[in-house]
Amino acid sequence: MVDAKHNEPVPIEIVAVKGDITGEDVDVVVNAANSSLAGGGGVDGAIHRAAGAAELHRACAALGGCDPGDAKLTEGFALKAKWIAHAVGPVWRGGDGGESELLASCYRRCLELADGVGASSVAFPAISTGVYGYPRREAAAVAVRAIRGSTARSVKLVKLVAFDDETHSIYQDLLA
Repeated sequence: MVDAKHNEPVPIEIVAVKGDITGEDVDVVVNAANSSLAGGGGVDGAIHRAAGAAELHRACAALGGCDPGDAKLTEGFALKAKWIAHAVGPVWRGGDGGESELLASCYRRCLELADGVGASSVAFPAISTGVYGYPRREAAAVAVRAIRGSTARSVKLVKLVAFDDETHSIYQDLLA
């Protein structure tokens, strides 16, 4: 969103939510995807099942994969969200392999894609904190910094959706 007087981006409201990201009533739901965009476990599997696995799989296959740190957009199919941004986060390798830059890039790219379709709300999972092993607190800090630093103009609300109490508590602490 833009401040009309000063033509500058208005800060995005960021809220912590505990629950199932597939049910979030937002314009864009972010999927923590793998580089093949073929579906998998965790958030990725849940989003594929909720959106309609066959349709979403076909749409993802047409995108030709995605590199870590990037994201690609599909329609939301059976989700409440009109769009799904498939973000490929980094695998945690101890923190010295550019993981934080790649993770921040995921959040920025998703917000750029959301902005490109005029979305006003986005729901993010805790990208890379599942099987990719990124420590939750460090990942959450990267997420909040990237979102706060965004220059997206249409996005007014970001929900950081935690599946568990620990991640939700971390988000709440960082946003307090």
